[in-house]
Amino acid sequence: MIEISITGTNAITFPYLEVWDWRIVVYLFLGGLSAGTLVMCSIANLRIPKQPVEELAQCFKAPFIAFVSLAIGAPFILLDLGRPFNSFWLFLTFQPLSLMSWGAWGVAAVLLGNVFYMFAVIPPDKRNLLKFAFFVKVAQWAASKMRTIAKINFALGIFLGIYTGVLLSSFSAIPLWNNATLPILFLVSALSSGAAMIVIIAHKPEIKFLFTKIDIWLIVAELVVILLFFYGLYTSTAPYKKAIEPFFSLTSEHFIFSMALIAIFLLLPLALRIKLGELKEFEGEVHGEFTKHQIFRMNFAAILVLTGTLILRAAIVYAGQLTKLSSY
Repeated sequence: MIEISITGTNAITFPYLEVWDWRIVVYLFLGGLSAGTLVMCSIANLRIPKQPVEELAQCFKAPFIAFVSLAIGAPFILLDLGRPFNSFWLFLTFQPLSLMSWGAWGVAAVLLGNVFYMFAVIPPDKRNLLKFAFFVKVAQWAASKMRTIAKINFALGIFLGIYTGVLLSSFSAIPLWNNATLPILFLVSALSSGAAMIVIIAHKPEIKFLFTKIDIWLIVAELVVILLFFYGLYTSTAPYKKAIEPFFSLTSEHFIFSMALIAIFLLLPLALRIKLGELKEFEGEVHGEFTKHQIFRMNFAAILVLTGTLILRAAIVYAGQLTKLSSY
């Protein structure tokens, strides 16, 4: 990939720097969703007291969703490279100073760890659905090591969530991306989307409620990091200050980014989640049954979070490439 300096380039010949398109947006969203889901389902497993391992598996659908999300998202970045069939060269060596090398090996490690996690959380009564005896033995072994596997996947999820932001922030030619806050923002938004996904797929209302409460704090953290992200750019040099103009302009050219910023703030789902905090709790147990309306609100708010996460990543990817180059 070629980086073009902010200065020293003819503005007529190269008026815009267009590097990545919707394929990268899809990868960043699905990669972040996979990372957040892995972290959240690891929390669900690790928070349970040490009981017989056969009874510990929680959120057994989540590792599968995390695997599918990353398996679908990863090829998009290879398609963007132009020659996806040459990607095997990335696995013939490891370059510690290359972000693409870290990404190639890191995604492979996440997928491998995710596979063991899927085996570990298969309920005992479902293992007979595995066609081969070898897979049944792998599932039994993985279940006995489930807490260790959950810890490993927790770390891998954090790595993947940060990497999606580091991938963008490494572009020094694009002021909106070249920000140390961006990896933190992408990590927090990934964790928030992962919590939202657990809320959607969980059958037990108590689990939905638990991860709704977790997502309240993650949304608050995301809002704070977004403000710090824009504040850091605003207080920087002129190119960085100019990079945030699309989000604060109502002109026809930038109107969509202003609307995206309003949506990104996730005020509606945050309000919905705060209302859920009115439910009375005692020693971690919710008194009374959840109504269908309460469950609907939790699911609807989770869908809004996922939508906001997609908008956030799309807006940052496209707005960053609106940076006009100097004519000097």
